[in-house]
Amino acid sequence: MLKLPPLIVKVHGGPVGSTDSSLDPRIQFWTSRGFGLFDVNHRGSTGYGRKFRKKLYPSWGIVDIEDAANGVNWLSEQGLIDADKVAIRGGSAGGYTTLAAMAFQDVFKAGASYYGISDLEVLNQDTHKYESRYLDQLIGVYPEQREVYVQRSPINSVDQINAPLLLVQGLDDKVVPPNQSELIFEALKANCIPTAYISFEGEGHGFRQPENNIKALNSELDFYGQIFGFTPAGNIAPVLLERCSNN
Repeated sequence: MLKLPPLIVKVHGGPVGSTDSSLDPRIQFWTSRGFGLFDVNHRGSTGYGRKFRKKLYPSWGIVDIEDAANGVNWLSEQGLIDADKVAIRGGSAGGYTTLAAMAFQDVFKAGASYYGISDLEVLNQDTHKYESRYLDQLIGVYPEQREVYVQRSPINSVDQINAPLLLVQGLDDKVVPPNQSELIFEALKANCIPTAYISFEGEGHGFRQPENNIKALNSELDFYGQIFGFTPAGNIAPVLLERCSNN
């Protein structure tokens, strides 16, 4: 009997960025190791016209995770994936969608957030000035619509996350400061959800040093191996999953 592959849902950054069908070694890394990959252009992605792009405003944290989850459901209905082995990953804005999808959807069995946003309200106060008013479009004007920020922040619904999470963060990140990963890491441990936090000195918003990119990808691969029950090929250092802060 043909075994269905595990699936990785890849969410681009931006959040109004986009992905395309050009050759991408970062995708081949996963497909060459037996994963299916759903590279989603959710509502709001660039390249499909202004009307499509504006569907994200002010619905970030709603339409993006709906599109990711609906794509998984469709692939499962077509018999193309193993629905019990579905992960979601993304960086920056894609990291926020990853964390939000884990909190507000139930189709994802693992997640990997690279410098993702866990607390929108804290980010609104901490990020650099260039990004400071962008959330007004994506979420709503702060503080007038503070309750929306609270509702859509994964940190405030962390008790709804019941699948393992890997958090990867540059410690010199000025766009999404490290406290965004650290806050949800501590909250997940307190809820006894298997989680790992990997941080890199000297890295900002996106990693520049090749050895750090290699370590991050290999750590993510090992993380999926632990969750989905396989042993990756090669000499990969295992990721330590913490399960309870009181253990």
